[in-house]
Amino acid sequence: MQTAPWPKGKKIVHLDLKGAPPRIDYIYRLIELFAQLGADGLLVEYEDMFPYSGELSLLQATAHPAYSREEVLSIQDVARSKGLEVIPLVQTFGHMEFVLKQRSLWGLRELSQCLGTLSPHGEGGPRLVLEMLRQVVELHPGLSTLHIGADEVYMLGEGEESKRWLSTPGRTVEQLFLSHVTRVAGAVKEAWPHLSIVMWDDMLRGMSHDTLKASGLVGLIQPMLWDYNPGLNVEETVSLLEKYCAAGLTDLWAASAFKGASGVHTSVPGTQRHVDNHLQWLRVAGAVSPGVRLLGIALTGWQRYDHMSVLCELMPLALPSLASCLQTLIQGHFGPQVQAAVTGALDISSVEMDTLDRTPAEDSLFAGRRLAVSVVELSQLLNSEDVRHFESSMYVRGWFSPYHRQRRAINPLICMQIQSQATTLLTMLEERAGVARVEMERLYPDSTAQEWMEQHLSPVAEPLRRITEEISVCLPEMVPQQ
Repeated sequence: MQTAPWPKGKKIVHLDLKGAPPRIDYIYRLIELFAQLGADGLLVEYEDMFPYSGELSLLQATAHPAYSREEVLSIQDVARSKGLEVIPLVQTFGHMEFVLKQRSLWGLRELSQCLGTLSPHGEGGPRLVLEMLRQVVELHPGLSTLHIGADEVYMLGEGEESKRWLSTPGRTVEQLFLSHVTRVAGAVKEAWPHLSIVMWDDMLRGMSHDTLKASGLVGLIQPMLWDYNPGLNVEETVSLLEKYCAAGLTDLWAASAFKGASGVHTSVPGTQRHVDNHLQWLRVAGAVSPGVRLLGIALTGWQRYDHMSVLCELMPLALPSLASCLQTLIQGHFGPQVQAAVTGALDISSVEMDTLDRTPAEDSLFAGRRLAVSVVELSQLLNSEDVRHFESSMYVRGWFSPYHRQRRAINPLICMQIQSQATTLLTMLEERAGVARVEMERLYPDSTAQEWMEQHLSPVAEPLRRITEEISVCLPEMVPQQ
């Protein structure tokens, strides 16, 4: 069913750098691609890839170098040359894992075992986030919009200081949340009056009209309502937007997803799932009242669910999805003509990564195509039944069980066949992994390639390797040696 295209407003592509940060030359290529696909800006979540300095230098990544000041400026220059606005995203309350994991900052946690939530009490937390914001804003000359995060503030109110604060009659966790956010946003507005301040909306959703109206956020922040579900409930989402608007929060943003929202360890995204999410958002945009001013939509592409989780899909694997989602917003549907426009622009046979052709061409708009193809081929082998269920096959369970291994009493003929099959599979895995690794290291730090391989390859390859080694140990006990 065709709906109206996305109304007037920006289409911002999220660049999540908390994992698999692209090499700088690849970022330039991605920016050019985003612009050609119809994006209007970038929502850049630097996390530990920002070149924090002074007392904050400990926040920089250690597995690979953070971007330099010159590189951060060059990203903005390239984006500007392509007509893209850059909006930095700095977490200031929840999801501060990359900050609060530092031993010297443990005391700023709301709860000792909750790595992501900053304590809203005292001066240390606000001072820390305001210094982070200061350094980011000052390295973004001409900045007009800043995103301060504030989503998923888990365990708020559970810390001892919070419990004491909440023990005063009439105080609520909602007020505790609002006190910190208004303090941070107010300080930003005081320092940089021209900045528009965006924040995630999920911590506001359960608040009443009266609480929102009296929150201190009206005229101060612009909520960004996120929902990545392909079955997004249009009626409930419209109702929520209308509630914000009625409380005075009339300037609003939406947030969808083109990757990183279908499973914490997904390696190959499904395009249709993400297109469906955008089709639902189009229905939302078409159903809200004129008083709701949708300033734009951020197409999120999460690289990790949080700083401590595994990698989601690498960016090259998600470019067909991103192109499809942007064109869905621009055209108002995802019919055959739109699909043909996407496949033509990227020079691919299908919008679904796991079914497109394996042509290794790299001169098309599809930046990182060779890596995408090699990861798909490796993933298909990793997830094949022969590999994934090798240890539970009839022959391994029947003739090379733990009982057999412990006693080194085996049927040599069958176990040599098992060993041969395992060796063949290992060789295939290592060959495909070698190709993927070379392509990965062209676009990402070596540490990213190592992490990806340890996440996806090692859990599958190690059991095969162990079986071959254990059979080699057992064979001399049952076969005469030459």
